[in-house]
Amino acid sequence: MTHRANGPGCKIRRDISDRSRSEEKALREIRQFANLRFSRAKGSHDWDHTQRVHQLCLRIGTIEGADLLVLEAAAYLHDIGRAHQDRSNGWLCHAEKGAAMAREMLSGCPLSRDRKTNIVHCIATHRFRRGESPRTLEAKVLFDADKLDAIGAVGVARAFLFAGELGARLHCPEVDVSREPAYSVYDTGYREYRVKLSKVSSRMLTRTGRRLADDRHRFMTGFFDRFLEEYKGER
Repeated sequence: MTHRANGPGCKIRRDISDRSRSEEKALREIRQFANLRFSRAKGSHDWDHTQRVHQLCLRIGTIEGADLLVLEAAAYLHDIGRAHQDRSNGWLCHAEKGAAMAREMLSGCPLSRDRKTNIVHCIATHRFRRGESPRTLEAKVLFDADKLDAIGAVGVARAFLFAGELGARLHCPEVDVSREPAYSVYDTGYREYRVKLSKVSSRMLTRTGRRLADDRHRFMTGFFDRFLEEYKGER
């Protein structure tokens, strides 16, 4: 008897195999376009981050029943405006810039108008800090995938990597880091946890995202509790 495998991995393979040649070609071109935008990216938001978000999008999107072609394209493109934000020390929103860049790039792609609009919407709303919030399922999945990569073990590592890129200290116990500015010597890994990462799990938008975030949040909270104890010489 031949047993047919089931599960998310099989569903992903079936969805991908159903694509037309023009759709596959469009996705390859989107991936190549996005990859080139990271040639000088900083490690905390580099192409490796994009690929992790892409994998999380496939995992969550398959379970939630999202359009995987839209999700893959949006995942590849979601941070293409990041270099512009870094150069502005945070004043320019990379989601807004990236959406504008993606809209121009997608104008010549052989995808439907609805799919192009959805991809741009996903990119524009993946920060969800101001302005428009994610409306489509695909935008919600991308939001969750991007935020998941900011918490847990990988999130802790990225927080300290980002602090190192800024030249921040390891820790600043003499000040209330939540009141100190971003992109400064006080923008430590612990500050990132206090002002942002500790709140991420409560903001997830999909059922699958919430489940994954709960586990990552527990690990991250335990790490920073231990970090403070060790820093003070208590452990």
